[in-house]
Amino acid sequence: MSPADSALRKTIDEPTPAFRSAPHNIEAEQALLGAVLVNNEAFYRVSDFLEPEHFFEPIHQKIYQIARDLIRAGKIATPVTLKTFLDGGIDIGGLTVSQYLARLAAEATTIINAEDYGRTIYDLALRRALIIVGEDMVNTAYEAAVDASPRQQIEEAERKLYDLAESGRYDGGFQRFSNALTTAVDMAAKAYQRDGKLSGIATGLDDLDRMMGGLQPSDLIILAGRPGMGKSALASNIGYSIARSWRGEVRPDGHTVTTNGGIVAFFSLEMSAEQLATRIIAEQTAIPSSQIRRGAISEADFEKIKDYSIEMQNLPFYVDETGGLSIAQLAARARRLKRQRGLDLLIIDYLQLLQGSTRRSSENRVQEITEITTRLKALAKELNVPVLALSQLSRQVESREDKRPQLADLRESGSIEQDADVVLFVFREEYYHQMRKPLESNREKFAEWLAEADKVHGKAEVIIGKQRHGPTGTVEMQFDAAVTRFATLARADHMPDRL
Repeated sequence: MSPADSALRKTIDEPTPAFRSAPHNIEAEQALLGAVLVNNEAFYRVSDFLEPEHFFEPIHQKIYQIARDLIRAGKIATPVTLKTFLDGGIDIGGLTVSQYLARLAAEATTIINAEDYGRTIYDLALRRALIIVGEDMVNTAYEAAVDASPRQQIEEAERKLYDLAESGRYDGGFQRFSNALTTAVDMAAKAYQRDGKLSGIATGLDDLDRMMGGLQPSDLIILAGRPGMGKSALASNIGYSIARSWRGEVRPDGHTVTTNGGIVAFFSLEMSAEQLATRIIAEQTAIPSSQIRRGAISEADFEKIKDYSIEMQNLPFYVDETGGLSIAQLAARARRLKRQRGLDLLIIDYLQLLQGSTRRSSENRVQEITEITTRLKALAKELNVPVLALSQLSRQVESREDKRPQLADLRESGSIEQDADVVLFVFREEYYHQMRKPLESNREKFAEWLAEADKVHGKAEVIIGKQRHGPTGTVEMQFDAAVTRFATLARADHMPDRL
């Protein structure tokens, strides 16, 4: 026997792999369609989540679509009214269209079971969609172009899977007002249990929390300022404070729910993770980061740093220091963290270092920033967490005598102001005051400068330039530049009584 004949014989002798059809349930589809044709009220049991494309059989897709259109138009959907919209020459398993519609109605399930059958059809459609995602992944991996990046394919697959997971729900639609009241009371109860008695996540800065009610879920919060104002320091202060306050409660199903503080993701596009850690250590230990870097610390200081480092190791504070991230990559990583470990606050330092996901947007910087802010707002809603994004301000601030920033100073795009729910500005008069230092030989001016220096030393302002659900205004804070720490400003009227 020749090698070719041997190979052919081997192929014939091998068992043929069983053909696997896509998951479906024709009987469930028939039962649901029959129920709708007998009693149109059955349609309203499934209309919120079930679409024609969820049916496996093409003729069932057509029947459901026509029935849906008739019912929504205020007409009656029955075998008699439907047959006029279907091709009478179609053969369905040896039956005409009229006969098949009559058979569906005759063998209909009750309206009570309609929703259960609808969910079965919907779940099977999701499984088919999952198979398609998997097949696309395999085919794309095999047929990838030379310049295609596997990382991009992974991120695209993650996005599709997340979209599929989020779409696989039956909730939504109208609810009784009593349910909304229960939700509102639950929110109030949770706020009562949280630090600061806030509806949102407490930042640890009391005056700011009073103005904002904490950081609210699904809000896009822009924190802007000129270089040197301390916006990165404020963001890291807030992030660390929230992670340190985190408390979780394990539900009966094994799922952990945040009861206080939050799990924080920090995308540090400018600083390395080591620089960010040094800043936080300096803030917590009150040892300047410059001394930590130079090793100019005592043994007691080192022990203090070690103790705080041990405490910080177990905090739910996650840092991604990857530079040049695209908005699509950032979203994919945030979704992954949310699913794997949970997520309550997303911080991005800073906005202008992100890249758009399309070639067209990268050709136009304004268009690119517009895409980034729009997708960040969508991500905040999708993950139901506050997104705190830092932003640079344009140089036109420096040309004004009063250098307090305004909404018009937001750099490169009006979409930042438009998409943001809250816009915060960090401003330190002390920074500009140091630049105006006169010569000591001019005693009069130098004396005036010193007097003014005492007023602005160690102070910062957080200006709330926009807030959809609250007041705007200025919050004065204490700022220690040596350790990059923001704190609530102690006022004379809030000081304890002197003995």
